[in-house]
Amino acid sequence: MSESTEPGSYFIANYPPFARWSAEAVPAVLGAFAAPPTGAPLGLYLHVPFCRKRCKFCYFRVYTDTSAADVERYSRALAAEAAIAARQPAVAGRTLRYVYFGGGTPSFLSVRQLERLVEGLHASFGWSDAEEVTFECEPGTLSEPKVKALKALGVTRLSLGVENFDDAILEANGRAHLSAEILRAWEWIRAAGFPSTNVDLIAGMLGETSDTWDATVERTLALEPDSVTIYQLELPLNTTFVHDAKHSGVPVPVADWATKRAWVGRAFDRFAAAGYAPSSGYTVVRDPARVQFRYRDMLWEGSDLIALGVASFGHLSGIHYQNAPHWDDYLGTVEGGRLPVARGLVPTRRELFVRETILGLKRGSLDVERLRRKYGIDPLEEFAGQWASLGEEGCLEALEPRPRLSRKGLLMVDALLPRFFGPSPGEAAVPVAAHGG
Repeated sequence: MSESTEPGSYFIANYPPFARWSAEAVPAVLGAFAAPPTGAPLGLYLHVPFCRKRCKFCYFRVYTDTSAADVERYSRALAAEAAIAARQPAVAGRTLRYVYFGGGTPSFLSVRQLERLVEGLHASFGWSDAEEVTFECEPGTLSEPKVKALKALGVTRLSLGVENFDDAILEANGRAHLSAEILRAWEWIRAAGFPSTNVDLIAGMLGETSDTWDATVERTLALEPDSVTIYQLELPLNTTFVHDAKHSGVPVPVADWATKRAWVGRAFDRFAAAGYAPSSGYTVVRDPARVQFRYRDMLWEGSDLIALGVASFGHLSGIHYQNAPHWDDYLGTVEGGRLPVARGLVPTRRELFVRETILGLKRGSLDVERLRRKYGIDPLEEFAGQWASLGEEGCLEALEPRPRLSRKGLLMVDALLPRFFGPSPGEAAVPVAAHGG
């Protein structure tokens, strides 16, 4: 078993790498909160770290053994942290452009807890003008009243973590739900009439075969979601699968990267035949003119993002930060009336340019004019060698007027991006919380 997470085997969520973040940057983060606001769009991310079970491939900060009192205390802390953040000079009075409830499992919260949390968030921020409010769900945590409550609370994009439709595969990978719960929840979701619905799938789970994967794709098509997000299974070091394999000496028998990419490619072809179009290396949409991903696009283009919750990641005035990654530290700091910032990074202007270049490329093509205007740097000239190598490898379909990845490049985009990294020390470390979707 490898002792490191290899390039191409992790989802690149940010740049510079998380390994460079440190507590020494906390004063700079707090200084950014105390400074006047920037002109960037403002978003809000909430991390709800509870799950019914921990998936064997999960590497996020989640808790499965919390009491009802723990969940209640945490949901109140999220609202309290929102109030603290909203009072900061860099945030006060600004309009939220997007909101994202991630996890963990946001739908783990009860209807009463969700209503009280949203009421607290509205008192601090409000999101009546938000262009998108996304909420992640696990099928088995939903009920018809909860789905109706989410619609009434203003959720505009509901994302259901299906992952697979084969019950044996779901059980082998430690998922808490089975296929019957997916179908039951989807009927409630469809009836509620959310403006946008998304289904998450994972290619290459333990026990997957070509036949089971094709069957999952067909069953997903039958649901007719507005978008489908397909991740390729990652196995970082801090997962149950890898932990068990290191102790047993038996490798985890999952598909290799070539197989996973082939499965995703086949799924993209099948969705295309049904009228869907690629929106990124992971996502297809049924109506590109209507279905937008404001959270993804604004975040990848350098928006400010206020992070709420244990271990969650944010960005303010170009400075990256992460909240306290442990339960007691996070709750104690928030309940003491302070921002729970634990570490951060102050990137250089060029590093921010690189960040927006690599994240933008994950969509399949790069808006070079936007980057030229914002940073005064031409990505075509700055990365001439990288574009040439991508072309030689069959991963680039066109360079002018904007670089466009081929299908091969799109499906392995995370493996291509490290070549754009600067001479920074360290490799991208796996975070304990991330923004999904």
